[in-house]
Amino acid sequence: MRIDLHIHTVESDGVCSVAEVFEAARRHGVGIISLTDHESTQGIAAAEELAGKSSMKIVPGVELLTSFQGQEVHLLGYYKNVDHPLLQSRLKELREHRTALAYDMVKLLQQGGIGVKWPDVEKAAGGEGAVSKGHIMRVLYQKERFSGKFDWGDVGAFFQPGGMAYLPFLEHRFEEAVDLILATGGMPVLAHPGLLRNPGIVPKLLSYRRIGLEVYYGYWKERQALIDYYAGVAREKALLATGGSDFHGPFSTVKIGQIDVPLKGVQILEDYLEIH
Repeated sequence: MRIDLHIHTVESDGVCSVAEVFEAARRHGVGIISLTDHESTQGIAAAEELAGKSSMKIVPGVELLTSFQGQEVHLLGYYKNVDHPLLQSRLKELREHRTALAYDMVKLLQQGGIGVKWPDVEKAAGGEGAVSKGHIMRVLYQKERFSGKFDWGDVGAFFQPGGMAYLPFLEHRFEEAVDLILATGGMPVLAHPGLLRNPGIVPKLLSYRRIGLEVYYGYWKERQALIDYYAGVAREKALLATGGSDFHGPFSTVKIGQIDVPLKGVQILEDYLEIH
């Protein structure tokens, strides 16, 4: 059975609806999925309804953007039930903070002579999810690609350290996010550690409290070496090891279900969620 515990929909910065994600998962033979939209669980109810009509299993999830020692760190949270009032109130606050930050990024781009308009970015975001740099990048790329000015790498560079629109998200400390997920019945999992600007902080992140590690991930470079390395870290520290595609839409290099994720991790995760 194929497993994918890291998928985004239109409820954050993905482009596929929940129904489209389910159909793609079905085509690829995926039996267990998790929707992990950024700061949003708005798609979970629809996913659970679809799962109830099929043999597919859904693990409710969310992905949080956090900060640790000045750099951005992504944290996944997996749940049995995402309706906890504390979780939902905090997610609403975080969506507002992320949208405000995205607005400031657009202003910086405009000051740098880049012709991106906030209403276009808002339209690309849609729904109730946060507006994020992913939406800005998509609008900018679609606008400029036909002119030959920028490719996707150029667009991404605007939002990296030193880029004209780089603004780190500092409204949610990593430790606070871990505490939030644990306090609301979830399991925190450090997302794609191989993408951290400074992977040297991973031991510190893993030592704060007992959390899991996303081991199986579709890294663009040195994929197998990074998977093997972090699988070793998870074994050494006896950590829950999860994985997924980080699918955002048809443009994603890694499609739903294309990363081999062992069933054992899902079973451990489900056992944990059952008693918390």
